[in-house]
Amino acid sequence: QVQLVESGGGLVQAGGSLRLSCAASGRTFSSYTMGWFRQVPGKEREFVAGIVGISWRGSNAYYADSVKGRFTVSRDNAKNTLYLQMNSLKPEDTAVYYCAASMGRDYVPDKAVMYDYWGQGTQVTVSS
Repeated sequence: QVQLVESGGGLVQAGGSLRLSCAASGRTFSSYTMGWFRQVPGKEREFVAGIVGISWRGSNAYYADSVKGRFTVSRDNAKNTLYLQMNSLKPEDTAVYYCAASMGRDYVPDKAVMYDYWGQGTQVTVSS
């Protein structure tokens, strides 16, 4: 069983920055592929970014086109923590942000159904 707890959400003006954190339980965090998703009411959960645990291919972080160049996903395996640095925020980034863990994969899935564990979510609101 893996428990995920997000933090760092809040209210920010357009153009501002936030950093989300996701603390994970489990002794094998470094082996999990981790992802960030977001959801607004009435819409499906949307992939934002993800990062593999261990990569033999060099680049191990992937982003949705809508956030590429503005958001950065990273992880600290020693602290069992996943991060999402969000810069140049836009009102359309407003959503509940979730972190998720995917087991047994060496790539980053962009479908929510491919993730096995989820956090409770943290609200991000970007005002115009």
